[in-house]
Amino acid sequence: MSVFVRLLAQGFHLADKVVPQSLLSSTAPADLIRAARATPGPQAREGLERLIASIATDSDLCVFGKLSLRWDSIRLLRNAQKVEDAHHANPALGAAPITAPVFILGLPRSGTTFLHGLMAEDEENLVPRNWQTIYPGPRPAGFNPAQDQRVKNVDRQLRLFAGLAPGFEEMHPINADSPQECSEITAHVFQSLRFDSTHRVPGYFHWLEAHGHDDAFRFHKLFLQYLQNGTPSRWVLKCPDHTFTLDSLLKTYPDARFVIVHRDPIAVLGSVAHLTEVLRRPFLKNIDAAEIGAQVAERWTHGANLLLEFDQRADVPAERKIHVHYDELIAAPLAIIERIYGQFGMALGEAGQAAMAVRLKARPRGGYGKHAPYRLENFKLSVPALRTQFAPYVRQFCGGAD
Repeated sequence: MSVFVRLLAQGFHLADKVVPQSLLSSTAPADLIRAARATPGPQAREGLERLIASIATDSDLCVFGKLSLRWDSIRLLRNAQKVEDAHHANPALGAAPITAPVFILGLPRSGTTFLHGLMAEDEENLVPRNWQTIYPGPRPAGFNPAQDQRVKNVDRQLRLFAGLAPGFEEMHPINADSPQECSEITAHVFQSLRFDSTHRVPGYFHWLEAHGHDDAFRFHKLFLQYLQNGTPSRWVLKCPDHTFTLDSLLKTYPDARFVIVHRDPIAVLGSVAHLTEVLRRPFLKNIDAAEIGAQVAERWTHGANLLLEFDQRADVPAERKIHVHYDELIAAPLAIIERIYGQFGMALGEAGQAAMAVRLKARPRGGYGKHAPYRLENFKLSVPALRTQFAPYVRQFCGGAD
């Protein structure tokens, strides 16, 4: 799930001293672009315009929400400009291929973050880190997060956000050097479903669904190439939202491999709805739990059906897909890792195995605590209705009836 903690970044300067005072609180797209000193392409510009228009129409932002929208938009514009400029200055970045990346997808709250973090312990795998989506740059060999100012800044931001969003830390225990979702990368061109997690933006959401995600993945590849800095790498990437972007993903990465994680949808939906509520609360004046429940149920019923269709896609042969169930992953994570590596012909060295074992000992279950199930009734969701809607998915991937 998207974090959206970049907003009050220490060390992120808005150049306010050289921006006219009248523009300091403006979220007009032209003013944001001017403040960022960026020249976004027409597709990114349209995405920004659609997002700002939808927020103005559909979201009632609090003061913090208005400030964070401006600051975050400028940061995204600046970062995207930095990546594009780096490619223009050094064509070797774009010449280095990204071959057969591994994408982790599935229902949200199904263990995808846990699995991503575990695979990130293998130094042969490259993953985008939280701090790299805020301060884009390569993560060199032997990198020590504790000594890097960018990492310290982002850890500070995470603590700030945790104070503004009670419950966030318990639901999504991460730090600055944790792996980050791809939706944070595609947000740089304002074509990302992460904006729908933190804001109420149905207008933007419907535009993005119609527009598609080809432009987003064009930038996604540029971003990864910038991070790998001319050295081809074995990328492991993760985002539940990839369930809805598979056509564009495969256009950009036709040799991609997929780990699809499954979990009981009834357990998933309460957690997704609750996390959405937690994420929106710092930014919006009003939260409608019933609306969130309906949105989450509709979205992931559709997502479950797309996963059923993806399982049958002839252009992605079975050897490039592996299905994992949440219960198996939590019970025997290293056995699941061995299955994944074996499926894709990836070598897992002793150092990688040892690092994963250390992580599991320090943070069993990925650092997630056990708690009572979230009550679907709080979001006006009917368990019997959901069981009916998800029945085909459950039969295929969750061992029969719920």
